Amino acid sequence: MGSQLVQTLRQGVWASLTGGWYHDPDQNTFNNSCHLYLWMFLLMLPLSLHLALPPTTMALSIYCTSVTIFFITIKMVNYRLHVMFDKGDVVPPSSLSDVIQGAENKSNASDSCLAEEDSIDESSETSTQEKPSRKLYYKLKLFPGKWVNILYDRLALLALLDRNQDVVENIAVVFLAFLVAFLGFILLNHGCFKDIWVFQFCVVIASCQYSLLKVRKGHNQIVAYSRAAYFCIFCGLIWILEQMLRRKDLPVSTVYGITIVLADALKFLRDILVGITYCFPITFLVGLFPQINTFMIYLLEQIDIHFFGGTAATGLHSAVYSIFRSLTALSLLYGFCFGALKEPWDEQHTPALFSGFCGLLVVLSYHLSGQSSDPTFDFNTLLYSAIVILYDLLLHLQKEILLSDLVVCSIAYILTFAITSSTVFLSLKVVLYALAGTVGFVTHYLVPQLRKHHPWLWISHPVLKSNEYSQFEPRDDAQLMWFERLYVGLLCFEKYVVYPAIILSALTNDGFSLSHRKNCDVLLMTVAGMKLLRASFCNPSFQFVTLIFTIVFFEFDCSRASETFLLDFFIMSIVFHKLSDLLHKLHFIMVYIAPWQIAWGSAFHAFAQPFAVPHSAMLLLQTFVTTLFYTPLSPFLGTFIPPGCDDNNLNSIFYEYLTRSLQHSLCGDLMLGRWGNYSSGDCFILASDYLNAFVHLIEIGNGLVTFQLRGLEFRGTYCQQREVEAITEGVEEDDACCCCEPGHLPHVLSCNAAFNLRWLAWEVTTTKYLLEGYSISENNAAIMLQVYDLRKLLITYYLKSIIYYLIHSLKLQTWIKDSSITEALVSYTKWHHIERDPAVFSVKIDEDYVHCLQGVTRASFCNVYLEWIQYCANKMEEPVDCDEDSPLVTLCYALSVLGRRSLGTASHNMSNSLESFLYGFNTLFKGDFRIATKDEWVFTDMDLLQKVVAPGVRMSLKLHQDHFTCLEETEEPAILYEAISNYKTSLVICHESDPAWRKAVLSSRDTLLTLRHMVDDGTDEYKIIMLYKRHLSFKVIKINKECVRGLWAGQQQELVFLRNRNPERGSIQNSKQALRNMINSSCDQPLGYPMYVSPLTTSYMGTHKQLRSIWGGPLSLDSIRTWLFSKWVRKDNLTSCNSGGNMEDVDCAGGSSSLSHNPNSITSQSLSLYQARPNRTSHANRQHAAGLAHQIFSTGERMLRMLNKCNI
Repeated sequence: MGSQLVQTLRQGVWASLTGGWYHDPDQNTFNNSCHLYLWMFLLMLPLSLHLALPPTTMALSIYCTSVTIFFITIKMVNYRLHVMFDKGDVVPPSSLSDVIQGAENKSNASDSCLAEEDSIDESSETSTQEKPSRKLYYKLKLFPGKWVNILYDRLALLALLDRNQDVVENIAVVFLAFLVAFLGFILLNHGCFKDIWVFQFCVVIASCQYSLLKVRKGHNQIVAYSRAAYFCIFCGLIWILEQMLRRKDLPVSTVYGITIVLADALKFLRDILVGITYCFPITFLVGLFPQINTFMIYLLEQIDIHFFGGTAATGLHSAVYSIFRSLTALSLLYGFCFGALKEPWDEQHTPALFSGFCGLLVVLSYHLSGQSSDPTFDFNTLLYSAIVILYDLLLHLQKEILLSDLVVCSIAYILTFAITSSTVFLSLKVVLYALAGTVGFVTHYLVPQLRKHHPWLWISHPVLKSNEYSQFEPRDDAQLMWFERLYVGLLCFEKYVVYPAIILSALTNDGFSLSHRKNCDVLLMTVAGMKLLRASFCNPSFQFVTLIFTIVFFEFDCSRASETFLLDFFIMSIVFHKLSDLLHKLHFIMVYIAPWQIAWGSAFHAFAQPFAVPHSAMLLLQTFVTTLFYTPLSPFLGTFIPPGCDDNNLNSIFYEYLTRSLQHSLCGDLMLGRWGNYSSGDCFILASDYLNAFVHLIEIGNGLVTFQLRGLEFRGTYCQQREVEAITEGVEEDDACCCCEPGHLPHVLSCNAAFNLRWLAWEVTTTKYLLEGYSISENNAAIMLQVYDLRKLLITYYLKSIIYYLIHSLKLQTWIKDSSITEALVSYTKWHHIERDPAVFSVKIDEDYVHCLQGVTRASFCNVYLEWIQYCANKMEEPVDCDEDSPLVTLCYALSVLGRRSLGTASHNMSNSLESFLYGFNTLFKGDFRIATKDEWVFTDMDLLQKVVAPGVRMSLKLHQDHFTCLEETEEPAILYEAISNYKTSLVICHESDPAWRKAVLSSRDTLLTLRHMVDDGTDEYKIIMLYKRHLSFKVIKINKECVRGLWAGQQQELVFLRNRNPERGSIQNSKQALRNMINSSCDQPLGYPMYVSPLTTSYMGTHKQLRSIWGGPLSLDSIRTWLFSKWVRKDNLTSCNSGGNMEDVDCAGGSSSLSHNPNSITSQSLSLYQARPNRTSHANRQHAAGLAHQIFSTGERMLRMLNKCNI
């Protein structure tokens, strides 16, 4: 414990304060001395120059030049040494004489070299075991033909200085070192630091520059740049503020009734930045600053979300791409808005340029809201769309969205231009506000509450129940309910009509007033309009609350402080977002530290609990600060549970398939309200009988959702099982109220149950959520093969399956006629030949074993299997000779011997033992065959093993399972033959490590079977796993997202910084109120131990069948043309049918019925699911082609008849 504390203080605390320098006792004196002198040089150089020289440009130039030359020299030497080690140009021992004595005294040099070698050997013998190897000299080339010998090694160099991989990294390090020196010394010259703070600032400079040379162990390369990058950012801001404060004409402005003196505000901001710069060692010690790339992602993401209405960022390239496209759209809109507001206009006549600006604003906001923040997928789609032939029947899903946006945006622009050109918005404000409040209340509060598992946490069951609520095991897709149709209708009406009308009304009114005041802020008006429109299109779940709060606050509470409605709505959208985060944090704190939630371990806990009250004020302050900066709540609440073992993560494939299913349906189900209200960053848990998945919503767009799934263990720790029980258990039967049990009213929860539900950081939103997945049934193979007769039956099925696959092989005639095989099987053609191998053949497990001969003969084999051979041969289209002396029987007999001998070899020649038998059979099931010398003839063609024997092993396992349900039927050759033929096409049987298993699961095969060897906690079992594709029922649990962020951040601090590796910590107990165990285990490794972590996956609403049936699919020119054509054809058909024409006209009914094959009514699948179902798609395309041809043919006939009538 003491050594660990000292190590933490040395490598954790002290190294964080100094930028990475500390005394390492594991390193030699040279390295520690170099590190000390490097740090002292970087500290004393700016301090001495600042104290000795006046604050002039000359002093700045001397310091910057010195630091730059110093870093260039170090990096060049370090880079050249690593190149020398990479080339491995070692000086041979014979050439050491040239180095020591020179070319003139070769003999003396050789003697001295030998003496040196002897001394090296002697010293190595007497040295410790830490340096057992001989030192090597490397050639370091200085100039062409000139080199020196270096006695050093790579590990010592890496311990001395960090390695930069290429020239670009070295240039970046030198540039950052120069920038740190320039900005730091220029602030010293400006007099920003006085007295002792000059020394403190020089310590900060030295720590930033030293981190570019050597950082602490265990960190990635980004850490080396983070401290210097933050220093440059803060010092750059301080320098800019200093330059602004030099101006004398700084204005005084009033915003929302608050007078802001810009000079005082800039001074306050500068002092804060200076204070943060002073505290750099402390802030990096406690880890308040993330890595610089994470900080840039966060900064750009928050700017895009709060100012431009963005969704989220999935990486640095995504953040840069999102902010770039938002700025591009803003610059285009700014030009239109500036031109429209240059001149005042009449209240009754809106300028056409302003109407064009409004239309363009709606169009760009709609298009940006429907695009993912990850540009890689979009660019790949555009490239794909440029290559694909236009007449291809299945276009890419993203291309379909782009074509739909083209049509929708054109229509939206025309409608917006026409509406804003009129004066309709000047008198509809109150109506629009009332409509938005009413629709939002019904859509986002009333309906979700009525659909919850416990509405308002008082009612014991949902009021609006799904059709599957009362079903035990639903077999069909979730049925579309009337309230889901209502929810989608209200949501679309709110997104695409109500809020665009409110924002356009505010734009029109504010634009008219600003054009007359001549003091318009065009940029702010454009930003506010784009942000509000994009946020409304993406997810309007909380927009009605923000709108109501804005109206009430600025119309009644602070009416004098109001600026314009558009700006008020824009500011309140940011404030409400922060208030929502604050409420989530406070709720998590109250739930986590509630006294009745704590598992009291001793009387000391009850005694110590009141002493936590003084910390409440600090915790409240921390809550406000973290809410302001949108950071995790409290890292001190985290814990970590030691990982368990779960079948080597073979079950992760089920979570991967679950991810594919969610990709297909998640966006549509969210829009149907099946998960309740949601927003970006929300976390859910899907819980079923054996699958427990953590789903994190990353990005919410207009018609798309980006998410990540984390699969938890099937059989987790004890704590995880307790939390799973807390999720799955019901509270409807609870009759308690305080200490008594008076019962409860019908359909209402008891007082205790309602109280406990309110003190949870999670809530059950749905109890019957259906997803396509696999149900798993497992049987213990040891129980099924315990009796010798059952093993004998398995061997019989094994040999019959080999015979089946042999006869059905396309190479059968080739094998029979192969001369090498025929020569190798000469002994098997003799009837008196006996296969005697006690380790392989036994009367207990072989049906054809002859006890008196102590082996297996051809006659005994034919006595048992000839009927089966002849039956299989007679089923073939091409006749095959199958009598007793035929080559086919010989080959079958030889393969039967080979199969049993391979099983005996894999069982270590102990087939009578159940454990050995299972081990050998599992080895063959995996495809691992150990061929004996007698059976090497099979190597003539490896298909004999891969396509005959190996499938026979796997098929026998399924036949052996079936015999327990229909023993008599499987004994009949006809029934057995039909069963094998059916399983061959409908069932996938292979080992889980086989790529065919993964391909089959991801291709949605209906039934799969495998044999799994499970070793866990001293148990050694073989399980027969059977998978059936069906609809799985999940409970959807919504978790407080601040609870997840806080616990994950706590794990980082506890495991990475505090280095707590104790598996029996006091915080290891489960926490049912926060699901601490499940949340911690879902974190990324090494902090957590999820079984599966999916990549960021995007789900589109176009892949949801039920949602597509409501809104009819993407709008495109082809769909409009097809719809108009279908309406015209149907009308023409009805007219011709009712006109009493010729008998040939009765085909109009067939023509109209073919319209049901409209391709736009077929649900488009995502690309991954489409690749797995090519047959269905091609069948639908053929139906569509046939229906379209029939329509064209019928229309042509009618046109000809009409022309004939006209000629008459």
